[in-house]
Amino acid sequence: MLDMSPSLPRWRDLLPLLRPRPIELSPVRRALARSHSIADLRRESLKRVPRAVFDYVDGGADEEISLRRNRNAFTRVEFTPSVLRGGQLDTTTTILGKPAELPLVLAPTGFTRMMHHAGEPAVARAAADAGLPYTLSTMGTTAPDALAAEVPGADLWFQLYVWRDRGLSKDLVDLVRQAGYRVLMLTVDTPVLGNRRRDLVHGLALPPRLGLRAFLDGAMHPSWWWKLLTTEPLRFAALTGDGSVGPVELGNTLFDPTISWDDVDWLRSQWSGPVVLKGIQSLADARRAADAGVEAIALSNHGGRQLDQAPAPLELLPAVADAVGDRLEVYVDSGVRTGADLAAAVALGARASLVGRAYLYGLMTGGGPGVVKAIDILRGELTRTLRLLGVNRVADLTSEHARLRGSA
Repeated sequence: MLDMSPSLPRWRDLLPLLRPRPIELSPVRRALARSHSIADLRRESLKRVPRAVFDYVDGGADEEISLRRNRNAFTRVEFTPSVLRGGQLDTTTTILGKPAELPLVLAPTGFTRMMHHAGEPAVARAAADAGLPYTLSTMGTTAPDALAAEVPGADLWFQLYVWRDRGLSKDLVDLVRQAGYRVLMLTVDTPVLGNRRRDLVHGLALPPRLGLRAFLDGAMHPSWWWKLLTTEPLRFAALTGDGSVGPVELGNTLFDPTISWDDVDWLRSQWSGPVVLKGIQSLADARRAADAGVEAIALSNHGGRQLDQAPAPLELLPAVADAVGDRLEVYVDSGVRTGADLAAAVALGARASLVGRAYLYGLMTGGGPGVVKAIDILRGELTRTLRLLGVNRVADLTSEHARLRGSA
């Protein structure tokens, strides 16, 4: 009969069970190692940058209703898996005629070197290494021609605002054409700047203004401040002058509230490559964009940073894709946080998703390696989702695989 009475463990029995992780001295590498999701990167990023910087990335407009709706829309996705469908996995797609390793475009973001001194070049390099397009913002902190020289061979897109001064817009178009950018993305949802209360509270501007509150917060993040003070001064590199301006000043002096569909026609006359309209928020405007002859639209409410209580782009997607998906490519952004979200977007009719916050959390946490980590997380989650769905190719995702449940 077996003796089941407890006894003290012997060291030689415990030793094979002990597998301590190697000691990691770098706080950045430790932060990345313990990040297993974009949500983890978000939490880690808050520890590494001043609150004003984090809130610029994380916040939305007014009551932040749109911000919450965007994410809630993805929680309504219900997948329908098939079993016994194993095969060779293929996550690739084509985006405006060029192969991409994932149905993913790295979206334009302003103030990028404020999040981490490595800035746009680190993001573009991570995108290029991953086989993905990267979109430089007009409000970027690296000049378009400098970025193209820094990351040769990258699939570079440029995001354009139509300024009050059309000459400035034309100069930017000419500059990015000469620098070899492939796609022009016109943002159409910013006739004026949204009311971003978190930025107003912090008095956010570029370069950062050292109010007492910001100074005290910065004292808790000495590494960020050291890099800020010892690297090239922050500026909006595509603007004339010294590039120093705050978001409110920017909206009041540069954004043009008179922008219209005539400006889309004007842009088409200035640019021979693909044009994407970013900020479409209705079926009627999606049809109008198709009639205007653009190659793609991005359903977007600017990540909840412009009009509050705007439609969640994912909820618009099925109807828009059904109406115009045979005439142009449809992308979706605002609320994308996981690889499962990428799969859901494609299943509901998108060619690809745009992500901004997801990779910025990685950038704030760990610079270029943090962006690589964010992309790796999304790739791993997408791969696992496809396997669990019984779908071997991104191209095979259809509405049979995902639907939006009714409101909770």
